[in-house]
Amino acid sequence: MKLYQFLKENLDVLKETSPGLHAWLWSQEYDMQTLETSIFQNEHGTLDWRMQNGQGLFEPAPPVAYYNAWQPGEKAEQSATVLIGCNLGYGVNHVLMTTPPSHKVFVLEPRAEMLLACLGQTDYREFIRAGRLRFVAPLESELQEMVRGLDLQFLFGRVVVREDLPSRQIGPEYAHWIHRCRARLESFSVEMTTLRLQQDTMVGNELKNFARAANDGSLMPLKGMGDGLSAVLFGTGPSLMRFTEHFQGTPRALQVSSLQALPSLQKNGIKPHFCLAIDYSTGMRQIFKRLDADAARDVPLIYSTKMDPKALAAYPGPTIPLWTLGGLSTFVFGGRELVLDAGGNVGVTLLRLLDWMGVRRVLLVGQDFACPGDTTHAAGHHGSRDVAQVAATYNTMVTDASGNPIRTSPQLLAARRDMEDDLARSTITAFNLYGGGSPIRGATPVAWDDVEAKNLLDCPPESLRAFGSALSRAHMPRPRPVFEARSQMWTNSLRHVERRLAKLFKKVEKRQRDINQALADVEVFVKQDPLYSPYLFNEIMDLSGLIRARTRYVPTDFKDIKALFSRILAKVREMDAALAPSSAEAA
Repeated sequence: MKLYQFLKENLDVLKETSPGLHAWLWSQEYDMQTLETSIFQNEHGTLDWRMQNGQGLFEPAPPVAYYNAWQPGEKAEQSATVLIGCNLGYGVNHVLMTTPPSHKVFVLEPRAEMLLACLGQTDYREFIRAGRLRFVAPLESELQEMVRGLDLQFLFGRVVVREDLPSRQIGPEYAHWIHRCRARLESFSVEMTTLRLQQDTMVGNELKNFARAANDGSLMPLKGMGDGLSAVLFGTGPSLMRFTEHFQGTPRALQVSSLQALPSLQKNGIKPHFCLAIDYSTGMRQIFKRLDADAARDVPLIYSTKMDPKALAAYPGPTIPLWTLGGLSTFVFGGRELVLDAGGNVGVTLLRLLDWMGVRRVLLVGQDFACPGDTTHAAGHHGSRDVAQVAATYNTMVTDASGNPIRTSPQLLAARRDMEDDLARSTITAFNLYGGGSPIRGATPVAWDDVEAKNLLDCPPESLRAFGSALSRAHMPRPRPVFEARSQMWTNSLRHVERRLAKLFKKVEKRQRDINQALADVEVFVKQDPLYSPYLFNEIMDLSGLIRARTRYVPTDFKDIKALFSRILAKVREMDAALAPSSAEAA
């Protein structure tokens, strides 16, 4: 029996299609002689892998015992399977054989020798070239890229994560990567759900705020101005109220908070240097029922341009825009403005903003990411509720630093993971004034005595004054960019395609491929405009679903396609009204 007969051919294809994986593979240490001698035929007649303890992976039970239960389930055509561990390929081959050709299969194998063993036993070239099978390097960057490519499967099908149980016998890295994969997928699920449901609202708000944002200034004067400063980042967790007395009076460090936390801080005599708002919902208007308007008049608000315009208009103090990814700004400003990946949690956004400003030491206060007491938020927060009232939302149990169970939500867990990932990547030294919440990896837990003993709030007064001056400069108006109207050109193009599709649908059974190609051409056309495509996110996803998640078209689909084209054109006219030269003249 010839072992590794397909290794070279598979590696050649991976070099072309997955250079990141290929580079990782050749950076690893492994012994080809060990690879040869580790594969053997066990007493069941099964090709097996001998572990370091001398036992074969499949000596306790044959492959069929592990993989027969792996069935594709519903929506298999639109779905994907992620495998952690591949052994000699038994699980990979089972999934490929039991799922339809449109089903995507991703394989993350932590050990180079096991990946080579798998690649040596089966010819995967056809599957890899067709984009059906992808091997992923055990790197966070590669895992993130894989997860972000699963948007269509999330929206129109399912993403099934399979742990290769035999591989667990080899080492603990398999459990680690199954945990990391599920965490990434959970965070992405929250993000995709938000985008699908709220992208129209977010970018719609940005269009309405576009003219105002130019008049409100730019954050660029603040770049690097946090160098040498210590910062206190106030959250809205229940533990905030335990520590407010320590921050009353003249601040010793740069103090920042969310807009949501401002009423709670005001009630306790704390005035941050600025506050931040990223929430796009109309619920932000409720804050102003609790906000002391007079006390807020000299607290600058840095606001996401996706913020609800009416909530923004109600703020009594100076306002400075923050442009974020996923909207108009990536194309509009092209490096001339900060365009921040804001994430989905204001505490995470504040940390990223402080990092960009050059702050290198941060004390987290009230960043609980859980409910360490009986309430969800600090007293004074407009969303504070008794935990018992919202148990359906706070439906996940974690432990505090002492091992006691506390409630949290999937959204808060996703935000905590984002903050932990950011701390791992940045040069910020973070401390957590711990009040009983979910511990934050990368932030050293401290008590107030530690804060004083380590002088964590000390920073030069002149640096604080310089930051304040830069904050004032940031509020100076900027020229507003204008863009050529698109609606006439888009209308002509889509109407032309619509007429062609009308003819194709008259012979729908014979013209399936032509219909698919016509829709694919529309997708290319719609996605080619980086300024207008963010507002068309849902329409682009619907188009992708029509192209890739349909096995066949029926006559009634044409009505849905016409409605989709009408939605696209209505949004283009709305964008023209906000961005074209005529709107600038009106402003």
